Amino acid sequence: MAQASAGDMVKVHYTGKLDDGTIFDSSREREPLEFTVGEGQVIPGFEEAVSGMGVGEETTVEISPDNAYGPRQEDAVMQFPLEALPDEIEPEVGMQLQLQSQNGQAFPARVVEVGEDTITLDANHPLAGQTLTFEIELVDVG
Repeated sequence: MAQASAGDMVKVHYTGKLDDGTIFDSSREREPLEFTVGEGQVIPGFEEAVSGMGVGEETTVEISPDNAYGPRQEDAVMQFPLEALPDEIEPEVGMQLQLQSQNGQAFPARVVEVGEDTITLDANHPLAGQTLTFEIELVDVG
């Protein structure tokens, strides 16, 4: 039976859950997730869980924030004057905007509050600071 190891292209089905049991993502109703083991295409804890699995094998793994999307960083929550937004953008809580760092790198941020004169954006990954549980089934190693 083929086992997944570094450099292998694998296909997996997964269901990701938060601590309270809420499912935040699942491949069960679509095509399996494909990635190459060892290339950092998925979070480290997910990659570690798949490495060494055999085709048809299933596992459930709990992944700490350090091996997932990292800890929440409070300095990634920023406030801007509303007038800094382009006129065509009507900000709403939950909306995702693209910001640009001083070195020109684009990154996403979610609108978390819209005040009278200011807007508050959170550039943390939505799953930052969360312990994640994944049910993983290795479908194929190719």
